[in-house]
Amino acid sequence: MTMRGKPARKAAKGKPGRRPGKLRLSMMVGDYEIVRALKEGVVKPKGIELVVASYPGARAIHDTVAAGSACDINEFNGGAYVLQKHRGRDDFTALPVFLHRRFRHGFIYVNRSKGIAKPADLIGRRVACRTFGAAANYWMRGHLEEDYGVPHRAITWVIESEDDASLQAPSDLKIERAAGGRKVEAMLAAGEVDAMIAPNITRLIGEGDARVARLFPNYRDIEADYYRRTGLFPIMHLTTIPSRIVARHPWVVESLVLAFEEAKQLAYQRLANPRNVPLGWYRTYWEEERALLGPDPWEYGLSELNRRNFGTLVGWVHAQVLSGPRPRLEDLFPREAFQLELPRPRAIDYAF
Repeated sequence: MTMRGKPARKAAKGKPGRRPGKLRLSMMVGDYEIVRALKEGVVKPKGIELVVASYPGARAIHDTVAAGSACDINEFNGGAYVLQKHRGRDDFTALPVFLHRRFRHGFIYVNRSKGIAKPADLIGRRVACRTFGAAANYWMRGHLEEDYGVPHRAITWVIESEDDASLQAPSDLKIERAAGGRKVEAMLAAGEVDAMIAPNITRLIGEGDARVARLFPNYRDIEADYYRRTGLFPIMHLTTIPSRIVARHPWVVESLVLAFEEAKQLAYQRLANPRNVPLGWYRTYWEEERALLGPDPWEYGLSELNRRNFGTLVGWVHAQVLSGPRPRLEDLFPREAFQLELPRPRAIDYAF
């Protein structure tokens, strides 16, 4: 947990609140290649000693952060963060370190027996999701509504368990709780629901179960077109830090974001070498993706593009769950985050 350094003799010019010695902070984030160098200590944030906690998994970490019982630095569901800040939670703030992004058209699943051939066929149907407030689910409901004319209020949402989003959803939103502890994936296979949206690949899809299929079989083409039209590689998660730490040590924002950036650049260098990934045509995928998404698809910071990207998620949370004024980015990130200037992506050194 957090420990103050020794009293400062004199604050460095331009670095308010900086103390000699190191600030000790605990961290809990996913086991991703883009954070590997930071978690292993190859990259060390300036002025900070990181204590890395084990990652409990995507579901557990979000619940732990939401309950306020996680580490100092945590990966967190971007939609849940917006909801909690809107409700007045002020003990944490966000770093513009977006550790998880994913295109989402490929995660809408249908039961083949239900005759669902196009998005409009979902109107009036029962669509399952484990929880209502997963960041991915906001994006998928948004895609269906904005691009395909399927209002989220024209669907009955069958949820496996309650969360903050479902508990405070508007009264005109149709939400049912699965009875008897039923798992929504089993309900999809049995035809008890017509379709399902999920943040991850379900077992049914992963194992090729003949009873289910993707709503968009050509999802990769659709997602590439979505990117060409919008420029958005959808943000799912951000990184939180206690507000009191930023208030006392505002320099930590720059230190941490730059450290995450350095770890990510080292990951790009490692992954440019096809020997490091056990896929036959991995280098082909790498080159195709870079041609479309550019040299830094996981861009950090609050560039105009990232503001529009995360702002889109904020808009979907507001439209689907919240009442009152739409949250502002200025109320979701500390002032220091808007002042950051991040280095340009590095050229890959091909001397492997």
